[in-house]
Amino acid sequence: MNASSLHFDDELAAFADGAIGGGLSPQVNALISRAGQLRHAPQQALPLLEQARAAAPRHPAPLIALYRFYFYGHQLAQARAVGEDALAIARTALGPDFGDTPPDDETTRGDAAVRFYLFTLKGLAYLNMRLGDMAEAHWMLGELRRLDPQDHVGGALLFHVLSRHEKGETADLAAAYPVRGWGAARS
Repeated sequence: MNASSLHFDDELAAFADGAIGGGLSPQVNALISRAGQLRHAPQQALPLLEQARAAAPRHPAPLIALYRFYFYGHQLAQARAVGEDALAIARTALGPDFGDTPPDDETTRGDAAVRFYLFTLKGLAYLNMRLGDMAEAHWMLGELRRLDPQDHVGGALLFHVLSRHEKGETADLAAAYPVRGWGAARS
């Protein structure tokens, strides 16, 4: 499943290219770079990131930069809002039929737009856990499990952490979680 097979050639190909950094204008790239140089001065960096996003609202790079700004600045609710925007943009780029059936292993491992969507879903699940919205995190991890049953993006670890939290269990972290994989089905 690549961009040409989905009949969303232009939008999906552009998004996939953008997910790996392509197709970004030099002006927007300069705004993001300058904001990165100003990470010690967040009040100066944020307007640059907002300008970058306004100039390229459907490109993943400004979203990623803005998400990182908020995440590493411990502004998790704002990071979640940006992540939700990124998920919606990725979903639109992937087309209306994406997710009707899980993507095959090759697509999950190699398609930049699909990986962006799955990693964004994983990131949002984590943020929801950190923000105390366990029901939303559970739903997102269920969706991630459905779309990535082989756990290529590593969402299963979050699922195991959430499951243990929901059961009120504590344990030695080294022994509590499998190296990889969803494990037995849980409700």
